[in-house]
Amino acid sequence: MKKLLLLSAAIAIIACKQEPKDYVTLSGKITDKSSDSVVVRTRTYSKTIKVNPDGTFSDTLKVETGVYNFFDGNESTAIFLKNGFDIKVTLDTKEFDETVKYTGIGAEHSNFLAKNNMMQEQLFDMDALSNLDMDALDAKFNEIKLTLTEFYEANKDIDTLIMNNLSKNMDPMLNYYKGYLAESIALKTELAKGSPSPVFENYENYKGGKTSLSDLKGKYVYVDVWATWCGPCKAEIPSLKALEKQYHGKNIQFVSLSIDDDRSHGGSWDKAREDWKSFIADKQLGGIQLFAPNGWQSQFVLDYKIKGIPRFILIDPNGNVVTPDAPRPSDSSLTELFKSLNI
Repeated sequence: MKKLLLLSAAIAIIACKQEPKDYVTLSGKITDKSSDSVVVRTRTYSKTIKVNPDGTFSDTLKVETGVYNFFDGNESTAIFLKNGFDIKVTLDTKEFDETVKYTGIGAEHSNFLAKNNMMQEQLFDMDALSNLDMDALDAKFNEIKLTLTEFYEANKDIDTLIMNNLSKNMDPMLNYYKGYLAESIALKTELAKGSPSPVFENYENYKGGKTSLSDLKGKYVYVDVWATWCGPCKAEIPSLKALEKQYHGKNIQFVSLSIDDDRSHGGSWDKAREDWKSFIADKQLGGIQLFAPNGWQSQFVLDYKIKGIPRFILIDPNGNVVTPDAPRPSDSSLTELFKSLNI
Protein backbone atom coordinates (compact mmCIF):
# COMPACT_ATOMS: atom_id res chain seq x y z
CA MET A 1 0.00 0.00 0.00
CA LYS A 2 2.88 2.39 0.90
CA LYS A 3 4.48 1.78 -2.53
CA LEU A 4 1.18 2.57 -4.25
CA LEU A 5 0.84 5.80 -2.27
CA LEU A 6 4.40 6.82 -3.12
CA LEU A 7 3.82 6.03 -6.79
CA SER A 8 0.60 8.09 -6.79
CA ALA A 9 2.40 10.99 -5.16
CA ALA A 10 5.22 10.83 -7.70
CA ILE A 11 2.73 10.79 -10.58
CA ALA A 12 0.93 13.79 -9.06
CA ILE A 13 4.20 15.72 -8.73
CA ILE A 14 5.16 14.96 -12.35
CA ALA A 15 1.68 16.02 -13.51
CA CYS A 16 1.99 19.32 -11.63
CA LYS A 17 5.40 19.98 -13.16
CA GLN A 18 4.10 19.33 -16.64
CA GLU A 19 1.05 21.53 -16.31
CA PRO A 20 1.87 24.90 -17.97
CA LYS A 21 1.40 28.10 -16.00
CA ASP A 22 -1.49 30.24 -17.24
CA TYR A 23 0.31 33.46 -16.25
CA VAL A 24 3.59 35.33 -16.66
CA THR A 25 5.85 35.99 -13.70
CA LEU A 26 7.47 39.39 -14.19
CA SER A 27 10.01 40.78 -11.74
CA GLY A 28 13.08 42.94 -11.79
CA LYS A 29 15.06 45.85 -10.46
CA ILE A 30 15.30 49.43 -11.68
CA THR A 31 18.32 51.54 -10.75
CA ASP A 32 17.50 55.23 -10.15
CA LYS A 33 13.79 54.56 -10.56
CA SER A 34 11.67 57.29 -12.17
CA SER A 35 8.38 56.30 -10.59
CA ASP A 36 6.77 54.27 -7.81
CA SER A 37 5.27 51.94 -10.42
CA VAL A 38 5.77 50.45 -13.86
CA VAL A 39 3.06 49.80 -16.40
CA VAL A 40 2.80 46.86 -18.81
CA ARG A 41 0.39 47.76 -21.58
CA THR A 42 -0.96 47.47 -25.10
CA ARG A 43 -3.91 49.24 -26.67
CA THR A 44 -6.26 46.74 -25.02
CA TYR A 45 -4.39 45.78 -21.85
CA SER A 46 -2.83 47.62 -18.92
CA LYS A 47 -1.31 46.38 -15.65
CA THR A 48 0.33 48.67 -13.08
CA ILE A 49 3.01 47.08 -10.87
CA LYS A 50 4.31 48.72 -7.69
CA VAL A 51 8.03 49.46 -7.54
CA ASN A 52 9.56 49.20 -4.07
CA PRO A 53 11.87 51.89 -2.64
CA ASP A 54 14.91 49.78 -3.56
CA GLY A 55 13.74 49.58 -7.21
CA THR A 56 12.55 45.98 -7.10
CA PHE A 57 9.15 44.82 -8.34
CA SER A 58 7.31 41.57 -8.92
CA ASP A 59 3.87 40.45 -10.10
CA THR A 60 2.03 37.88 -12.15
CA LEU A 61 0.08 38.71 -15.30
CA LYS A 62 -2.38 36.72 -17.40
CA VAL A 63 -1.78 37.82 -20.97
CA GLU A 64 -2.41 37.12 -24.60
CA THR A 65 0.84 36.24 -26.34
CA GLY A 66 2.39 39.33 -27.88
CA VAL A 67 4.64 42.37 -27.69
CA TYR A 68 3.88 44.72 -24.79
CA ASN A 69 5.08 48.18 -23.78
CA PHE A 70 7.02 48.30 -20.50
CA PHE A 71 6.80 51.89 -19.18
CA ASP A 72 8.67 53.15 -16.11
CA GLY A 73 6.95 56.54 -15.91
CA ASN A 74 9.51 58.26 -18.13
CA GLU A 75 10.70 55.92 -20.88
CA SER A 76 9.52 52.64 -22.33
CA THR A 77 10.75 49.52 -24.06
CA ALA A 78 9.24 46.48 -25.75
CA ILE A 79 8.78 43.17 -23.94
CA PHE A 80 7.43 39.87 -25.33
CA LEU A 81 5.08 38.06 -22.97
CA LYS A 82 3.51 34.63 -23.10
CA ASN A 83 1.81 32.72 -20.30
CA GLY A 84 4.37 30.36 -18.77
CA PHE A 85 7.25 32.82 -19.04
CA ASP A 86 9.23 33.80 -15.94
CA ILE A 87 11.11 37.00 -16.81
CA LYS A 88 13.33 39.30 -14.78
CA VAL A 89 14.05 42.83 -16.03
CA THR A 90 17.00 44.97 -15.00
CA LEU A 91 17.75 48.50 -16.20
CA ASP A 92 19.33 51.79 -15.20
CA THR A 93 17.18 54.82 -16.03
CA LYS A 94 20.30 56.93 -16.70
CA GLU A 95 20.92 54.77 -19.78
CA PHE A 96 17.54 53.16 -20.26
CA ASP A 97 17.77 51.53 -23.70
CA GLU A 98 21.45 50.69 -23.34
CA THR A 99 21.05 48.81 -20.05
CA VAL A 100 17.68 47.05 -20.28
CA LYS A 101 18.25 43.30 -19.99
CA TYR A 102 15.97 40.28 -19.58
CA THR A 103 16.76 36.95 -17.95
CA GLY A 104 14.71 33.83 -17.21
CA ILE A 105 12.27 31.69 -19.15
CA GLY A 106 11.32 33.40 -22.42
CA ALA A 107 13.82 36.25 -21.99
CA GLU A 108 15.53 35.67 -25.36
CA HIS A 109 12.59 37.16 -27.27
CA SER A 110 12.61 40.42 -25.31
CA ASN A 111 16.42 40.66 -25.52
CA PHE A 112 16.06 40.37 -29.29
CA LEU A 113 13.54 43.22 -29.29
CA ALA A 114 15.90 45.36 -27.20
CA LYS A 115 18.78 44.65 -29.56
CA ASN A 116 16.57 45.40 -32.57
CA ASN A 117 15.57 48.73 -31.01
CA MET A 118 19.19 49.74 -30.41
CA MET A 119 20.18 48.69 -33.92
CA GLN A 120 17.40 50.77 -35.48
CA GLU A 121 18.34 53.76 -33.31
CA GLN A 122 21.88 53.57 -34.67
CA LEU A 123 20.83 52.94 -38.28
CA PHE A 124 18.30 55.78 -38.33
CA ASP A 125 20.63 58.58 -37.28
CA MET A 126 18.32 61.33 -38.54
CA ASP A 127 20.86 64.13 -38.27
CA ALA A 128 23.43 62.23 -40.34
CA LEU A 129 20.87 60.94 -42.85
CA SER A 130 19.33 64.38 -43.41
CA ASN A 131 22.72 65.67 -44.57
CA LEU A 132 22.83 63.22 -47.51
CA ASP A 133 21.69 63.98 -51.04
CA MET A 134 18.92 61.87 -52.58
CA ASP A 135 21.25 59.41 -54.37
CA ALA A 136 23.22 58.81 -51.19
CA LEU A 137 19.97 58.46 -49.23
CA ASP A 138 18.71 55.76 -51.62
CA ALA A 139 21.98 53.85 -51.28
CA LYS A 140 21.95 54.19 -47.49
CA PHE A 141 18.41 52.84 -47.20
CA ASN A 142 19.27 49.83 -49.36
CA GLU A 143 22.13 49.20 -46.95
CA ILE A 144 19.85 49.56 -43.92
CA LYS A 145 17.34 47.10 -45.37
CA LEU A 146 20.10 44.54 -46.00
CA THR A 147 21.45 44.96 -42.45
CA LEU A 148 18.03 44.44 -40.87
CA THR A 149 17.20 41.48 -43.14
CA GLU A 150 20.46 39.73 -42.22
CA PHE A 151 19.83 40.40 -38.53
CA TYR A 152 16.33 38.91 -38.68
CA GLU A 153 17.47 35.86 -40.66
CA ALA A 154 20.17 35.20 -38.05
CA ASN A 155 17.51 35.01 -35.31
CA LYS A 156 15.03 32.49 -36.68
CA ASP A 157 14.60 30.93 -33.23
CA ILE A 158 12.72 34.05 -32.09
CA ASP A 159 8.93 33.68 -31.86
CA THR A 160 7.29 33.77 -35.31
CA LEU A 161 4.77 36.37 -34.13
CA ILE A 162 7.65 38.84 -33.62
CA MET A 163 9.49 37.93 -36.80
CA ASN A 164 6.40 38.00 -39.01
CA ASN A 165 5.45 41.41 -37.63
CA LEU A 166 8.94 42.83 -38.19
CA SER A 167 9.12 41.46 -41.72
CA LYS A 168 5.64 42.78 -42.57
CA ASN A 169 6.43 46.25 -41.24
CA MET A 170 9.95 46.63 -42.60
CA ASP A 171 9.09 48.22 -45.96
CA PRO A 172 6.41 50.57 -44.53
CA MET A 173 8.88 51.66 -41.82
CA LEU A 174 11.68 52.27 -44.32
CA ASN A 175 9.34 54.15 -46.65
CA TYR A 176 8.12 56.34 -43.78
CA TYR A 177 11.62 57.33 -42.68
CA LYS A 178 12.83 57.78 -46.24
CA GLY A 179 9.83 59.95 -47.14
CA TYR A 180 10.36 62.11 -44.05
CA LEU A 181 14.05 62.54 -44.81
CA ALA A 182 13.39 63.27 -48.49
CA GLU A 183 11.13 66.15 -47.43
CA SER A 184 13.81 67.42 -45.05
CA ILE A 185 16.48 67.24 -47.74
CA ALA A 186 14.24 69.04 -50.24
CA LEU A 187 13.45 71.69 -47.63
CA LYS A 188 17.13 72.37 -46.98
CA THR A 189 17.71 72.59 -50.73
CA GLU A 190 14.89 75.05 -51.33
CA LEU A 191 15.61 77.05 -48.18
CA ALA A 192 19.38 76.68 -48.19
CA LYS A 193 21.65 78.11 -45.54
CA GLY A 194 22.40 81.75 -46.33
CA SER A 195 19.34 82.30 -48.52
CA PRO A 196 16.91 85.10 -47.58
CA SER A 197 14.37 83.86 -45.06
CA PRO A 198 10.65 84.05 -45.74
CA VAL A 199 9.22 86.78 -43.56
CA PHE A 200 6.22 87.47 -41.36
CA GLU A 201 4.77 90.95 -41.16
CA ASN A 202 2.61 92.58 -38.52
CA TYR A 203 1.80 89.45 -36.52
CA GLU A 204 -0.10 90.05 -33.28
CA ASN A 205 2.21 90.23 -30.26
CA TYR A 206 0.91 88.92 -26.92
CA LYS A 207 2.44 91.89 -25.14
CA GLY A 208 0.67 94.31 -27.46
CA GLY A 209 1.13 95.76 -30.93
CA LYS A 210 2.41 94.01 -34.03
CA THR A 211 5.75 92.40 -34.78
CA SER A 212 7.52 91.68 -38.08
CA LEU A 213 10.64 89.62 -38.70
CA SER A 214 12.38 92.78 -39.88
CA ASP A 215 11.95 94.21 -36.35
CA LEU A 216 14.23 91.48 -35.04
CA LYS A 217 17.20 92.02 -37.37
CA GLY A 218 20.56 92.30 -35.70
CA LYS A 219 20.21 89.12 -33.68
CA TYR A 220 19.70 85.44 -34.41
CA VAL A 221 16.02 84.45 -34.28
CA TYR A 222 14.96 80.99 -33.11
CA VAL A 223 11.34 80.44 -34.14
CA ASP A 224 9.11 77.83 -32.50
CA VAL A 225 6.01 77.13 -34.64
CA TRP A 226 3.46 75.55 -32.29
CA ALA A 227 -0.17 75.42 -31.11
CA THR A 228 -1.89 75.11 -27.73
CA TRP A 229 -3.47 71.76 -28.69
CA CYS A 230 -0.16 70.16 -29.78
CA GLY A 231 1.17 67.63 -27.24
CA PRO A 232 4.74 67.41 -28.61
CA CYS A 233 4.83 71.23 -28.74
CA LYS A 234 3.89 71.49 -25.08
CA ALA A 235 6.45 68.83 -24.16
CA GLU A 236 9.20 71.18 -25.40
CA ILE A 237 8.11 74.11 -23.21
CA PRO A 238 10.30 73.30 -20.16
CA SER A 239 13.38 72.92 -22.37
CA LEU A 240 12.53 76.12 -24.26
CA LYS A 241 12.15 78.04 -21.00
CA ALA A 242 15.54 76.75 -19.81
CA LEU A 243 17.08 77.74 -23.13
CA GLU A 244 15.66 81.27 -22.94
CA LYS A 245 17.09 81.64 -19.44
CA GLN A 246 20.48 80.28 -20.47
CA TYR A 247 20.78 82.65 -23.46
CA HIS A 248 19.18 85.71 -21.87
CA GLY A 249 21.04 88.85 -22.93
CA LYS A 250 22.95 87.07 -25.71
CA ASN A 251 22.79 87.58 -29.45
CA ILE A 252 19.55 85.65 -29.99
CA GLN A 253 15.81 86.18 -29.66
CA PHE A 254 13.24 83.44 -29.10
CA VAL A 255 9.97 83.68 -30.99
CA SER A 256 7.01 81.35 -30.41
CA LEU A 257 4.59 81.52 -33.33
CA SER A 258 1.15 80.05 -32.63
CA ILE A 259 -0.86 78.61 -35.51
CA ASP A 260 -4.01 78.07 -33.43
CA ASP A 261 -6.99 78.60 -35.74
CA ASP A 262 -10.78 78.45 -35.87
CA ARG A 263 -10.86 74.78 -36.89
CA SER A 264 -9.16 73.67 -33.68
CA HIS A 265 -11.20 76.00 -31.45
CA GLY A 266 -14.84 75.31 -32.18
CA GLY A 267 -14.97 77.30 -35.41
CA SER A 268 -14.10 80.58 -33.71
CA TRP A 269 -11.02 82.71 -34.37
CA ASP A 270 -11.85 84.76 -31.29
CA LYS A 271 -11.79 81.63 -29.13
CA ALA A 272 -8.52 80.53 -30.75
CA ARG A 273 -6.95 83.87 -29.86
CA GLU A 274 -8.31 83.87 -26.30
CA ASP A 275 -7.18 80.28 -25.70
CA TRP A 276 -3.73 81.26 -26.94
CA LYS A 277 -3.55 84.21 -24.55
CA SER A 278 -4.84 82.13 -21.62
CA PHE A 279 -2.30 79.41 -22.27
CA ILE A 280 0.59 81.90 -22.33
CA ALA A 281 -0.57 83.46 -19.07
CA ASP A 282 -1.20 80.11 -17.38
CA LYS A 283 2.16 78.62 -18.37
CA GLN A 284 4.03 81.92 -17.90
CA LEU A 285 5.64 81.61 -21.31
CA GLY A 286 8.55 83.90 -22.12
CA GLY A 287 10.16 85.06 -25.33
CA ILE A 288 8.26 86.86 -28.07
CA GLN A 289 4.80 85.31 -28.36
CA LEU A 290 3.13 85.86 -31.74
CA PHE A 291 -0.19 84.77 -33.26
CA ALA A 292 -0.20 83.77 -36.95
CA PRO A 293 -3.20 85.53 -38.56
CA ASN A 294 -4.32 82.62 -40.75
CA GLY A 295 -3.07 79.56 -38.86
CA TRP A 296 -1.68 76.90 -41.15
CA GLN A 297 -2.43 79.13 -44.15
CA SER A 298 -0.31 82.05 -42.91
CA GLN A 299 2.25 82.97 -45.55
CA PHE A 300 5.29 82.41 -43.32
CA VAL A 301 4.04 78.90 -42.50
CA LEU A 302 3.37 78.13 -46.17
CA ASP A 303 6.74 79.50 -47.28
CA TYR A 304 8.56 77.30 -44.79
CA LYS A 305 6.47 74.31 -45.99
CA ILE A 306 5.34 73.45 -42.47
CA LYS A 307 3.07 70.40 -42.46
CA GLY A 308 3.63 69.24 -38.90
CA ILE A 309 4.48 70.86 -35.59
CA PRO A 310 6.46 71.64 -33.62
CA ARG A 311 8.88 73.04 -36.19
CA PHE A 312 11.90 75.08 -35.21
CA ILE A 313 13.64 77.56 -37.49
CA LEU A 314 16.89 79.48 -37.03
CA ILE A 315 17.44 82.79 -38.85
CA ASP A 316 20.66 84.83 -38.76
CA PRO A 317 21.05 88.52 -37.79
CA ASN A 318 20.78 89.58 -41.44
CA GLY A 319 17.48 87.80 -41.98
CA ASN A 320 18.96 84.81 -43.79
CA VAL A 321 18.23 81.13 -43.20
CA VAL A 322 20.59 79.22 -40.92
CA THR A 323 18.38 76.12 -40.98
CA PRO A 324 14.69 75.70 -41.85
CA ASP A 325 14.47 72.64 -39.58
CA ALA A 326 16.50 73.36 -36.44
CA PRO A 327 16.94 70.93 -33.54
CA ARG A 328 14.31 71.03 -30.78
CA PRO A 329 15.09 72.76 -27.47
CA SER A 330 15.33 69.33 -25.79
CA ASP A 331 18.01 68.22 -28.28
CA SER A 332 21.56 68.85 -27.07
CA SER A 333 22.69 69.41 -30.66
CA LEU A 334 20.88 72.76 -30.59
CA THR A 335 23.29 74.27 -28.05
CA GLU A 336 26.15 72.81 -30.10
CA LEU A 337 24.76 74.67 -33.12
CA PHE A 338 24.50 77.89 -31.09
CA LYS A 339 28.07 77.42 -29.93
CA SER A 340 29.31 76.98 -33.51
CA LEU A 341 27.68 80.33 -34.36
CA ASN A 342 29.24 82.06 -31.33
CA ILE A 343 25.83 82.88 -29.88
